Amino acid sequence: MTTRLDLSGQGLTSLPGLPLPASLEHLDLYDNQLTSVPDELWSLSGLRVLNLAANRLTAISPAIGALRNLHTLDLGHNELSALPDELGELTALTEYLYVSDNRLTEFPAALCSLDRLKYLGCTDNRIPTLPDDLSGLASLREFRLYGNGLTDLPESIGTLSALRELHLRKNLLTSLPSSLGQLSELRQLDLRENKLTSLPSSIARLSKLDKLDLRWNKELREPSWLADFEARGCMVLR
Repeated sequence: MTTRLDLSGQGLTSLPGLPLPASLEHLDLYDNQLTSVPDELWSLSGLRVLNLAANRLTAISPAIGALRNLHTLDLGHNELSALPDELGELTALTEYLYVSDNRLTEFPAALCSLDRLKYLGCTDNRIPTLPDDLSGLASLREFRLYGNGLTDLPESIGTLSALRELHLRKNLLTSLPSSLGQLSELRQLDLRENKLTSLPSSIARLSKLDKLDLRWNKELREPSWLADFEARGCMVLR
């Protein structure tokens, strides 16, 4: 049986003297007012799920790298301006990593070491560019990057061969790399609220795409192949 401790929504400002059993596998501290967590937490090597979202955290200790059994980590809705490189050492992080709605000004390159991760949410930060090499995120199925002010995407985005959803709404993209056409498993591509003027013809090769959202790109010149997408049942939103 999974050992779980749920302290969500308790208005906690600290965790002084809280006994945390060494057998703990699931710790939920969502929606409190924590500005820090005790060092004891990072010694819970059996943790598989850790939810620290919706607090007031400004930093995460590098000691988080010791949580080698974590498969799910939620750090969203805090005040983090950076993440420790040690996150890249969490090799069991396979299911979910959420760092949205923080104050990140760059995409942590260490995250590109998480080659088993399926879901990565990094929305609503202040990230203008991505690392040149994203190929380490080989298992990623859903990548959420909306609301960051992204100005471009690296060609290496095309190496994410398992990707099914790519969410890029509300950025500053004026063009897209042709390598997007290599995402053969892609089902959803959300490009709303950018500054696109054209689309690479390679996108026409995405045979599994069932939703393409192009709304609020005022200067976009629509390619003729959009009609082919619609004819085969892909929902194209203009």
